[in-house]
Amino acid sequence: MTSRSARPYDLVVFGATSFVGQILCDYLVERHGTDGDLSWAISGRSESKLAEVAASTGADVPRIVADAASADDMAALADSCRVVISTVGPYALYGSELVAAVAGAGTDYVDLTGEPQWMQRMIDAHGGAAEASGARIVHSCGFDSIPSDLGVWFTQQQAIDQLGESCTQIAMRVKAMKGGASGGTIASMMNVVDEVKTDPSLRKTLGNPFALAPEGMRSGPKQPDVNVPTRDEASGQWVAPFVMAGINTKVVHRSHALLGRPWGDGFLYDEAMLMGEGPLGAVKAGGLVAGLGGFMGLAALGPARPLLERVLPKPGEGPSPEEQRNGFFDLRFYGSTASGKTITTKVTGDRDPGYGSTAKMLAESATTLLSLNRGDKTGKPGGFWTPSTAMGDRLIDALVSRAGLTFGVV
Repeated sequence: MTSRSARPYDLVVFGATSFVGQILCDYLVERHGTDGDLSWAISGRSESKLAEVAASTGADVPRIVADAASADDMAALADSCRVVISTVGPYALYGSELVAAVAGAGTDYVDLTGEPQWMQRMIDAHGGAAEASGARIVHSCGFDSIPSDLGVWFTQQQAIDQLGESCTQIAMRVKAMKGGASGGTIASMMNVVDEVKTDPSLRKTLGNPFALAPEGMRSGPKQPDVNVPTRDEASGQWVAPFVMAGINTKVVHRSHALLGRPWGDGFLYDEAMLMGEGPLGAVKAGGLVAGLGGFMGLAALGPARPLLERVLPKPGEGPSPEEQRNGFFDLRFYGSTASGKTITTKVTGDRDPGYGSTAKMLAESATTLLSLNRGDKTGKPGGFWTPSTAMGDRLIDALVSRAGLTFGVV
């Protein structure tokens, strides 16, 4: 293992040729340039495609050819830098060798995975190695799950400051969101469906909101779960399921566990989409539930998969630059305390949630992690962390000042 101070690069983007990887390279060029204080490189398995990315994004930085399936390639990659950003998904198929490598090499790491079954496997398999080497591994540093995780963190800090006590329950509601899906995200969702078909026991992991907590803390009180059209007490509107709730809730509960459950052993958290008030809100909620159910049903049926694959984006495809610029998200957090006090906060972003905004979140997560020393008051020691437990207010400050996010009390 090369000393971190002797490594040639501060940061390597692994998966630079992916859809998000290219957006990320654009942002890094705009934010840091190619010959400034940040020493960075791009990596992927094809030299010719890396050259195309360099030409199209202006990322005239060193290029590292590496195969995600090669343990030797991943070990060399991890040993070349202080932090890796990985955009190579589905992570359950292509991400495991790199996580093993960074855990062993003491290299910090961030990604944008929304695959909880894989995250649990990585935590259990490599947590000890990461703690020993000093590697700080932070999954889900994109729209899955920074707005939710940091939104809860922010809400709790505001509740303590303004109400004198933390919230015992928080309900996140998607007020508005505009953005498209990429082939990479679709491929990850399909892979989860395939894994469950092969190993039905994974349904227990996917259905457990505490599945990502440290071993011994993977149970707790029954959580609210919006899976049908529901008249929502927190917002006063009709709500419908939010497709990302399955990963976001697990990340929030991992954060709570890593902090020592300061918000109480009975802390409740759930997510849903606001559909509006009255009969129209109920109809919209019902329509969304039917649509989600139909999609997942077709995804689970073998004969229907070719049809879906023809009409859905393929890996490498996604929203146009204009669609990314015009996208946004607006999330509301409704918190209540044990004594009945309430607080409402919001988190917003100025780009397509899963791509334009996610790329900025990834970049700021990596550079914030770089700025935090290990094991002292400004940083965490090695291990598997979440965005809020690894970086907290420092990351919020970076996202607000540079990445187009806002955090505020309503």
